[in-house]
Amino acid sequence: MKSQEIRPGMALNMDGQIWLIVNINQVKPGKGPAYTQAKLKNLVTGNNIEKRFRSGEEVDQINLDRREVEYLYSDASGAVFMDCETYDQLTIPADVLGDTLLYIKANTAINGLFHNGNPMTVELPASVDLEVTDTPPGIKNATATNQLKEAVLETGLKTRVPPFINNGQLVRISTETGEYQSKV
Repeated sequence: MKSQEIRPGMALNMDGQIWLIVNINQVKPGKGPAYTQAKLKNLVTGNNIEKRFRSGEEVDQINLDRREVEYLYSDASGAVFMDCETYDQLTIPADVLGDTLLYIKANTAINGLFHNGNPMTVELPASVDLEVTDTPPGIKNATATNQLKEAVLETGLKTRVPPFINNGQLVRISTETGEYQSKV
């Protein structure tokens, strides 16, 4: 497969390791050849790198199976998920998932990525709805200001929200940036 055909969510085999494409940018500089700038995540170690592919460069794509899994709980060995088809419990190490668990509530169904039957990681939706558990009291009639205040969400994620958001309210959070998007 050619480098200009890669898309986010695809997996590549580079140097005998499996890398998931997180983000890509097609770059056409004014001087020199076009290239593809990709942000990659190692599905074994959890490390992130940025790699530049020349236009027309051959890459080795790996097909990953996507299955629905349900997040159950986390313990010392990692995060435990249940395969929604076979009801098998699967453990993914916490260091591979990184901050992903801050966006997943217990008993939430999401897509799991599998290679040769082994769970590698999970795919997050573009945004999630989480409840605010701790934030300072809001200022009355503060709907038109551009100031943000700290908030802790039900999964432990810390973010900044507008002053009119109070404890117990649901907010929509971007899983890519971790930023507040809207009130639900």
